[in-house]
Amino acid sequence: MPTDNNTPRPDANADAGDDAPQKEKLVALRNALLLIHKTLLNMERRDYERDNGAVNTGELFRLVIDDPQFAWLHNISEFVVRIDETLAGKEPITVDYMRECFVLARKMFTPTEAGDAFQKKYFDAIQRDPAVVMDHAELARLFNTEPTEASAS
Repeated sequence: MPTDNNTPRPDANADAGDDAPQKEKLVALRNALLLIHKTLLNMERRDYERDNGAVNTGELFRLVIDDPQFAWLHNISEFVVRIDETLAGKEPITVDYMRECFVLARKMFTPTEAGDAFQKKYFDAIQRDPAVVMDHAELARLFNTEPTEASAS
């Protein structure tokens, strides 16, 4: 999730009612992002090990933090952390905030050769790994449960 001033605050326009439905949807989004992150990490690990030899868990952790091959996955990690912070917070989660998270995730996970760096890497990953295709299909199903940006306003 971007860290600019356009990132919604969970308490903006707070609903008077219960925020359980918004929390449930954010948890579902978080879980889907973690799943696709794991699949993409496994794909990158296989590619790295093919070129450089096997790595243990500690070495993989260092690679994920420092190696440029894995850097594009940081966007997903940061998005999950922001969702976790929101879920752990005391402020109620509004429908608008939850929907904005879905809009941002939908944009981020639009695979395209003409998009930003993440979208291009994601496009390539979908072309290379059937497991990524399967996880993307699940993510797309989740996205279809929420309005698109145009209809969310």
